[in-house]
Amino acid sequence: MTERKPPGVSFESFVDRQIREASERGDFRALPGFGKPLADDSAPYDEQWWVKDKMHREGVSVLPPALALRKEAEDALAATATARTEAEVRRRLEAVNEKITTALRRPPPGPPLGLAPFDVDAAVREWREAREEGG
Repeated sequence: MTERKPPGVSFESFVDRQIREASERGDFRALPGFGKPLADDSAPYDEQWWVKDKMHREGVSVLPPALALRKEAEDALAATATARTEAEVRRRLEAVNEKITTALRRPPPGPPLGLAPFDVDAAVREWREAREEGG
C-alpha cells in the first residue's frame, strides 16, 4: 500500500522513490504490455483513437454494407472448398445468394455492389470435381 508523503519531502522525490522501490521489487513485471514497444506516437492526434483501438483489439470492422456483402460472398465461396458435403456447399451459397438478391433489389448505400448470385449447381460441380481429383 502507498504510504503517506512525509512532511518536508517534495512530492516529486516521494513519488520517484516509490516508483524506484516498486521497480526494484519487480512490481511492474506482471503488467500487461511489459517488455513490448510503445505504440507509435508520430501519427496526428485522433479523438476517436480509443474507439479504433477497441475495434482493432476485438476484430471488429466497419465496412459499407455493399463491401461487407462482397467480403461475405468471398468468404462463403472460399469456405466451399473445405465443405464436407454438397448440402453444406449449397447451404452456404444459398444463404449468401439471398442477401445478394435482396441487395440487388434494394441497393445498399455506398459503392456499387458488383455481385451476382452464385450459380450453386456449378459450384457444387466444381466442389465434386475437386474432391474426385484430390482423392
